[in-house]
Amino acid sequence: MAAATPAPHRGSGTPDIVVGPLDLAARVDEALAVQAIAFGLGQDEIDVRRHIVLRHLDHPQARALGATTADGRLVGFVYGLPNHRTHWWSTVVEPYLRATGSDDWLDDSFVITELHVHPEFQQRGIGRELITTITDAVGLPRSILSAIDTESPARALYRALGYRDLARQVLFPSAPKPYAVMGAPLPLRRG
Repeated sequence: MAAATPAPHRGSGTPDIVVGPLDLAARVDEALAVQAIAFGLGQDEIDVRRHIVLRHLDHPQARALGATTADGRLVGFVYGLPNHRTHWWSTVVEPYLRATGSDDWLDDSFVITELHVHPEFQQRGIGRELITTITDAVGLPRSILSAIDTESPARALYRALGYRDLARQVLFPSAPKPYAVMGAPLPLRRG
């Protein structure tokens, strides 16, 4: 199930932004800086997430895309991998999905592990371009993700793309807020 690497393109509606393949391991600190600003993370959380991102990238089918400015500044990124029920994330969300009759979503799905856009560049279609481009290339029938369980622009975007709530009020260890697990058939909705 080899996935093609998408070619860089300028489809976000922001002509000075290029979305394309990202060597996330090489640019992990830049990506985590974007995530820290977009998500309000402190240095301790960044340090923990750095280890997690690098471990995820060891998976042979992990994929990452970045959104960069003309001068090479990383302003957004997405990464994910095919889900497996033994992954830590799956073991946490599985009981919640089972309770809603949705645990079959853990099979044959591509997990969007992280998707973040720097606040100065949000609301320009960059997040939409990142998530649709990465999922178009995975060769799986569906995608799943988790997002903070509150009404937000991110949740609105996911719904517009065809994601629906599979489970809500999902609690992750050490996360201060509950999450929703969402799933969508692939390809994602356009328009």
